[in-house]
Amino acid sequence: MDFQLTPDQREIQALTRDVARSEIEPYAAEWDRDHRFPRELYPKLAELGLMGVCIPEEYGGAGADFLSYILVLEELSRADAGVGVTVAVHTSAVTLPILMFGTDEQRSRFVPPLARGELIGAFALTEAESGSDAGSLRTAATPDGDGWRLSGAKQFISTAEHAGTFVLFARTDRGTPGADGVSAFILDADHVRVTGREEKLGLNSSVTNSIALDDVLVARDRLLHEENRGFRVAMATLDGGRIGIGAQALGIAQAAYDAAREYALERRQFGRPIAEFQAVQWKLADMATEIDAARLLVYRAAWLKQQGEPHGEAGAKAKLFASEVARRQTAEAIQIFGGYGFTKEFPVERYFRDAKVTEIYEGTSEIQRLVIARSILGLAERSVPVPS
Repeated sequence: MDFQLTPDQREIQALTRDVARSEIEPYAAEWDRDHRFPRELYPKLAELGLMGVCIPEEYGGAGADFLSYILVLEELSRADAGVGVTVAVHTSAVTLPILMFGTDEQRSRFVPPLARGELIGAFALTEAESGSDAGSLRTAATPDGDGWRLSGAKQFISTAEHAGTFVLFARTDRGTPGADGVSAFILDADHVRVTGREEKLGLNSSVTNSIALDDVLVARDRLLHEENRGFRVAMATLDGGRIGIGAQALGIAQAAYDAAREYALERRQFGRPIAEFQAVQWKLADMATEIDAARLLVYRAAWLKQQGEPHGEAGAKAKLFASEVARRQTAEAIQIFGGYGFTKEFPVERYFRDAKVTEIYEGTSEIQRLVIARSILGLAERSVPVPS
């Protein structure tokens, strides 16, 4: 058992940390305040290979392993979780599913522009009436000559207004309820109409949109994987994507801990730094311990995925624990800061707001517990798929 990162992984981690500190961290508060998507940032990340870090070189990526990608998400999210989620959705939920399930022609056509960061990807599964019950989605795709005609609406779609490629799910067999009868499609920006933007609690440097498909006709070759087997694409995507959300939560928690530790050493009360008070020491000790435990869960799940081993249960555990750690420890960071933690003068209130959604998207904490329970009880194969 080896807990050391490889030289290549350490190099990617250091590269990402450097660009996060120089290109993201100084502007994160401004982006959050102005609710601004930093479109100009992503070509810079692409130049460094960070928009396709775990994509093979033959498809325009950096050719690194999955754990390297998780390290990238952790470092980006440590500076600004909105940037982290944009890269996570782009890679985990769009580029990798096309690479995994696409035909040779689809891989050659769609993956390189994504891996090079020429286009940003968006994942469109959730609808207004189908969140955790994603199998009840109503967006429909019907055969029309040599193509498909799609109609419907999606909600809570990250980065939709800036995306060039969508992986979108629609019902292709209306006579089959639930998860069966759903197919996955690869769409372009001009196939989709953005109908709104959500006002959110956090992640304000990312955008979350509602979209509509207005009886749009797409070619037959836009079907991803097999007809009526789209939920297999969705579930495999979420299994890996949850590890990415765990990494995002880990980065947020680490940022909160770093800020709280530094503040505790500098802030003086009763004639000495507050770090000398046992009450503060215990908070920092608990923060450090939980963050280390979350990191081990996230890294182990990433390792299992890159080894080609089953990782659904491990990914659910990593997301569940890391997201709840992020929520708890960002709150503790505010407590250490006291009144200043409740102000915009310090970043810990932003970390707190950003952390909450990691317990919700790509499967709520309740859904993660279902995934884990079904796995450990041997019920997973006999149950309907657990959606997002």
